[in-house]
Amino acid sequence: MSRSHTAVAKTGMPQTNWFRSLLTGALAFTAACASGPQKPSALPETEKTAAREAPAPSAPVAPRETSAADDFSTALRAYEAGDLDAARQGFEKTLAKSPQSLNAQYNLGVIAERQGHVDAAREAYEKVLQLEPAHTRAVINLAGLYRQQERGDDAVALFDKALKVPGREFDATLLNGLSTTYRLLGRLDESEATARRVLARNKDNAGAYKNLAQVAFAREKYSVAELFAGTARKYAEKDPSLYNLLGMIYLKQEDRGRALAQFQKAVQLDEKFVPGYLNLGALALSYRDYAGAERAFTRATELEPGSPEARLYLAWALDGQKGRDPKKGLAAGEAFEKVLAARADLPEAVCGAGWAYAADRAGYEKAIAFLDRCKSLSSSSEQDRQMITAKVQGLQNMLKAPPPQQPAAAEAEGEKKDTATGGAGSMLNQLPQDANAPASEDPATPEEAPAAEGEPAPVHQGREL
Repeated sequence: MSRSHTAVAKTGMPQTNWFRSLLTGALAFTAACASGPQKPSALPETEKTAAREAPAPSAPVAPRETSAADDFSTALRAYEAGDLDAARQGFEKTLAKSPQSLNAQYNLGVIAERQGHVDAAREAYEKVLQLEPAHTRAVINLAGLYRQQERGDDAVALFDKALKVPGREFDATLLNGLSTTYRLLGRLDESEATARRVLARNKDNAGAYKNLAQVAFAREKYSVAELFAGTARKYAEKDPSLYNLLGMIYLKQEDRGRALAQFQKAVQLDEKFVPGYLNLGALALSYRDYAGAERAFTRATELEPGSPEARLYLAWALDGQKGRDPKKGLAAGEAFEKVLAARADLPEAVCGAGWAYAADRAGYEKAIAFLDRCKSLSSSSEQDRQMITAKVQGLQNMLKAPPPQQPAAAEAEGEKKDTATGGAGSMLNQLPQDANAPASEDPATPEEAPAAEGEPAPVHQGREL
């Protein structure tokens, strides 16, 4: 998985209890027991005590050497405060004093993953599993990294090894993770069989029903998927990923009103649930509600600053508004460049940056450079190259001419009003808010149109277990 992600262990001692959030790093900790400051005994107000002289300054006391538990607690507080570098340093100090601390090692993996250091995260999780092969959270997180690296067989092997540990043969969390892995590898029969293995011993396991819903969704049996997802929701009413899944199902059933309501419910339950914002934004894009899409994707990038996917979608949302506000084109170009920082030469970002920067004179020079790069890409057709050549020539000519006069402030302000929705407002605020209520009719939005070329379909599931 809601990619922020993974769960961070919050106790200084090894533990096997599992907790995980789809998209955010949640910290389940055991608070250290500590007594409060002792209240000093009152001194009797005698003549002797009242007249005593102030004590002489004492010699400076050398700082007390911190323990591994102290370092762990300090690192944990830094993590909760969002200071990942300080948290990493604290857990490293913990390991230096207590090399067998599985949770400190595991937490280093979580932090590395959140910071985008995939190899460091993988190494951290692997070190945990060398000491405890069935450390559930490490298995789940490492399997997720293996899947991202197209090492599906290695992910399956992780689960198989953990499930062979005595007493863990029927661990529901491990089995659900294995079911998810099978499904993502396209092994749907094995995924279904593994989920049913969980239900054979635990009839109310929401994760197993969710996996069955995902399998049915992959088989395009959307009514069956809706049934299983609804059953899962009975046992996990606060799980945002279930509402997100239901939203995807309703989209396939061409019921956009109910789909939107489910995505809204997902982010209401968890305001940090990134897939919900991605789906809200993608749905807004499909209606060309670019302002609404911008808000949704901006929130997603705030939650996952390193996500090229969220940045790319935000760039499209900004680009859609450049016709009425050229400055949005500059912002779109910057967003495309941030995508390229993570995915160099991604055609959509290279070409997108060129056309976006071309919206405003301040971006013409960058536009020319990116359009030239776009023209040289093998993915560009001959027609694309002809259009680019004409555009570049036009930009070069405009750069030679004096800048045009700026419009009057009032006129400019009037042009900016409701730029992306034709004055109708965002469609995200017009559809039903009750996630379980059917929409009586299609949303009252600006003219519905198919998504522009390259825009995403709203089918984001988030980081899988």
